[in-house]
Amino acid sequence: MLKRAYNWVLSWAHSPYGGLALFLLAFAESSFFPIPPDVLLIALALSIPSRAFYFALLCSVGSVLGGALGYVIGVYLMDVVGNSIIAFYGLTDKYEYIQTLYQHYNAWAVAIAGFTPIPYKAFTITAGAFKINFWVFIGASFVSRSLRFFIVAYLIYKYGKPIKGFIDKYFNLLSIVLVILLVGGFILLKVVIH
Repeated sequence: MLKRAYNWVLSWAHSPYGGLALFLLAFAESSFFPIPPDVLLIALALSIPSRAFYFALLCSVGSVLGGALGYVIGVYLMDVVGNSIIAFYGLTDKYEYIQTLYQHYNAWAVAIAGFTPIPYKAFTITAGAFKINFWVFIGASFVSRSLRFFIVAYLIYKYGKPIKGFIDKYFNLLSIVLVILLVGGFILLKVVIH
């Protein structure tokens, strides 16, 4: 089943809508959707390594714009939507502690969440709810998300075919590692804000 999903994701690289799908996935993931865009970024960049940096740029811009939507949700729609998203990630009881993190670390809290497997959307929404300076938020998001996605693009651009063969050969193991990292990000977030 995972291999079939992987092949479906790879099929976007041969579609004229692959870039759009990547942009929309990155946008949605930054504010509400649980699946990170890295998988599609990797698939597209592997299929067309010469466009890896273009895909990283699409992913970065989509992610930052989606983060801005998360920020707006936090500012204007916290009671309607934001609290439900925070509850989905099990952070309702940690909400005020996240505010303390922002007061002490401001842009660093956003940057760390943007670069690591910590759920970025939880920080975009709370940044809006706690009225973090919008431009500081956008700057930290742009730097951290771009760094994350451009590192992936560089590795694929430089080592494309061997990495594709490695991913094809060890896909099941890599998908388990990805899930562990994703779950680990949620656990790390809970530990950090405990």
